[in-house]
Amino acid sequence: MLNHYLILATKVLLRRKFFTFISLFAISFTLLVLTITTAMLDHAFGAAAPESRQDRMLAVQYAVLYGPHNMTGNGPGFKLFDQYARNMPGVERLSLFTRNFEAVSYINGQKVQSSMKRTDAEFWQILDFTFVEGGPYSHDDVGQARFVAVINATTRRRFFGAGQAVGQTLEAFDQRFRVVGVVQDVSEMRNIPFADIWVPFTTARSNAYKAQLMGTFNAIALAKNRSALPGIRGEFNARLKRVEIPDPRDNDTLVAPFETKFENFARSIAEAIQGFDLRKRPSFAESQAWKAVLAFTVVAVLFVLLPTINLINLNVSRIMERASEIGVRKAFGASSRTLVVQFVIENVLLTLIGALVGFVLSLFVLRAFNESGIIRYAHFAVNLRVFAYGVLLALAFGLVSGVYPAWRMSRMHPVAALKGGHLR
Repeated sequence: MLNHYLILATKVLLRRKFFTFISLFAISFTLLVLTITTAMLDHAFGAAAPESRQDRMLAVQYAVLYGPHNMTGNGPGFKLFDQYARNMPGVERLSLFTRNFEAVSYINGQKVQSSMKRTDAEFWQILDFTFVEGGPYSHDDVGQARFVAVINATTRRRFFGAGQAVGQTLEAFDQRFRVVGVVQDVSEMRNIPFADIWVPFTTARSNAYKAQLMGTFNAIALAKNRSALPGIRGEFNARLKRVEIPDPRDNDTLVAPFETKFENFARSIAEAIQGFDLRKRPSFAESQAWKAVLAFTVVAVLFVLLPTINLINLNVSRIMERASEIGVRKAFGASSRTLVVQFVIENVLLTLIGALVGFVLSLFVLRAFNESGIIRYAHFAVNLRVFAYGVLLALAFGLVSGVYPAWRMSRMHPVAALKGGHLR
């Protein structure tokens, strides 16, 4: 029976090529955009090396000092973490590292710009980089302020061509480092592990950073288990209340929350839209993630709803064109259930074909993104998880846009259908 339905559906779709083309275009374009968006979000926030343990990771990448009429938002400093984030209950490992900064080198007289990050040794224990040569620098290297470096594969090619990099020396930021390891490139969208060159933070030209409450440092904490995450947040927030703030008459409160990667993203979006309103300053100590999820959900629903409504209208028009066919089939005993199943199968088949076209197009678009280099070292892909989301969405798309027209068609009286089709 199903085979009969599929054969009939195929013949109907080929017979009405215009309706088929319009429907396929709407479905494939909608799923193309959703697939690309999902692939990008998965690439940025999904659990994958070197952030494969994101479910146990929290980071502080945001810090603000504010008072009744003033605000300072330079970011967290080394002193904040060194004095108030060490030895917290539930934390398995804690890493302190700087934000990325530009390091200039010269190769055969040519200027080369690299993104550099200064880290501690725990950085390599929390994040699981893939080493293609050598290994990370050690606690002893950091403690002794040795000028050693880990570089990515692209930096190896720039400085050393196809040769081995470990043991070689490179100059960056007017300092010379001995390469001890080479890792695979990390996408710029993975902002915590991303860099071209990683070196011990103790190799900084000055130790002034050690006395800075606000500065250019970030921290990541690896919890012992997921259940420890709320406790880590609460413990650090409690410790922040004991921070000795310089000049408390101007700034009396420090906000520097431990957050998931998505929470940090949501906060940055909220601040970009709202700005930092001193009258609402307590809200910035709270998670903004639910607002971002709500906004994404509303946009996605609206984006899917509009073409779904258009498809419903197209399907109703297509059914009205087939009114005489429906009348004849009803007159010869076809049940409403049989007709509903037939029209739903036609629509699901059309939707799955559109989904396939959308997926093929998304592969080409994502490949173009990868080759463009717009986002450094990004490699977007439609993985099995993204593919499953797309298939489920396509099936839901087909059912929603097919069931209502099919239900209306099933209510059509045979005599009315033979006269041109009037829906009751």
